[in-house]
Amino acid sequence: MTQAVAVPGQLLGPADRYAAGAGTHIHESNLYSSLLGTVAVAQPEKAPGPAKRLTRIAALAAGNNSGGNSNNPNNSSSNSGGNRNSLPTISVSRSGVSEKREVLPEVGNVVLCRVTRITPRHASVAILVVGDTVLEAEWQGLVRVQDVRATEKDRVKIYESFRPGDIVRAQVISLGDQANYYLSTASNELGVIMATSEAGNPMFPVSWKEYKDPETGISEPRKVAKPF
Repeated sequence: MTQAVAVPGQLLGPADRYAAGAGTHIHESNLYSSLLGTVAVAQPEKAPGPAKRLTRIAALAAGNNSGGNSNNPNNSSSNSGGNRNSLPTISVSRSGVSEKREVLPEVGNVVLCRVTRITPRHASVAILVVGDTVLEAEWQGLVRVQDVRATEKDRVKIYESFRPGDIVRAQVISLGDQANYYLSTASNELGVIMATSEAGNPMFPVSWKEYKDPETGISEPRKVAKPF
């Protein structure tokens, strides 16, 4: 069994390779997380070994008990679930890795956060996850305009990088002031990992600086995080 941290709406895998467990849902043949919590992948139980060969008398007795009908619905239902039972099951639980112990972000930590407000100079965020630990309380952070990208810092615009509601992967670069941690997304692996369009639809990344709404076909600017 393996564990990781997922956020609501995060893609977990194709539905033809995994069975949906608690805290997940299926959309368009893919499995997605329904919760903010830890992911568990449980391997299917091994099938029992071959059954003993029935004697002629036992076989006749079994045939009499079933009415001798080869179209017994019990037989068909047991076979129909065979494929699903052979798939690993993915589930997401709010309790898990950290049991929500109190954790303080430290310099160098990679965090997951939700954008709450933007201004021309920074994006305000609520820190939800530190490393593999889902926090009990939300800590406040700032991504300043100079910390969005590693290059072309003078051309960065906050409203083209983040929008309220975005889920962002960032790194703690300073303990900041008494109210906020200072965060950076100045790395290919850091930036927006989940975004919703102005029309309210989940979007997918199409480049390092754009997300696209699959329903409307409209692209919106973001500082996109490179997928792991």
